[in-house]
Order: sequence, then C-alpha cells, then structure tokens
Amino acid sequence: MKTREGETVDATLADGWKLASVANAAVTDIKPGDFVGIASLPSAGRGDGALEVLIFPPAMKGAGEGSYGWDLKPNSSMTNATVADAVKGVDGRTVTVSYHGKEKKIAIPDGTPVVTIAPASKDDLVPSAVVFIPAEKAASGPLAHQVLVGKNGVVPPM
Repeated sequence: MKTREGETVDATLADGWKLASVANAAVTDIKPGDFVGIASLPSAGRGDGALEVLIFPPAMKGAGEGSYGWDLKPNSSMTNATVADAVKGVDGRTVTVSYHGKEKKIAIPDGTPVVTIAPASKDDLVPSAVVFIPAEKAASGPLAHQVLVGKNGVVPPM
C-alpha cells in the first residue's frame, strides 16, 4: 500500500484480521453515550477542533480509549471516548467526550467528515482502493488486525 506521503509499505495481516468499510454519517447522528474517535487540532482558547469523526458501532465501545498523538496533521490528536453530551453552540456543534475519568470539549465545524463503520468484503479490496490500516509495530514490519476500506465514494478520513 502507499502511505499518504507516497511511500510504499507492506503490512502483514494478523491471524483473524477484520475487514470493514466506512460509510457516511452526519454530525446529527452523534448521540450521548456513543463511542467516537475524533481526530482534532488544538484551537487557540477554544478547545480542540475536529478534523474528522468516526462513530464506532456499539460492539467497539472502548476500543483504543484515550487521547493521544495522531499523524493526520502536525500537532493533531486522536480521542477515542464516550460522548457525554452533544450541544449546538453559537459556532456549530461541540461535543463533550469522556475517557478514563477525563473530559474534553471538541468543536465539530461544518464540513467535517463524519463516518461510521459498515460491512465490507474482500472483493472491496481492489487496486487503488483507499484504506486505513491501524497497525502495530512488529519486528517484521507493520502488523494489521483491521483494515477499513473506502467504497461507494466514501474515503476513510482518518
């Protein structure tokens, strides 16, 4: 596969690896109690501003919970957390998320990609398909337990 920087990288698929796709969702689909992954950048004096939002299916609640550095853009972070509330603010929608006893407010500007996980088949893995592969570092190179593939015109925004 090619990274977003254009480098070609091989990844090993772990035994029992899972395949899914991403499907469009809307900011209005985000409800209190949902588990979300939000890539964001700090905003001067206003908390974080979302770059993309992934609404996890209920079975994935707790996956990667926390807030940590992310490589979508310089200084970006990924926060996987439970939505405490979703409020409509003056400047758009802001969500408060909680993880490990902490809270974080993240603004979701208009136009921010919002997706959810949907079914996929190995037939969706075709040359030029856009994929997102969270992988762990292994001695032999990246080891992937999951592959998210874009289909039907939806590209993984992560």
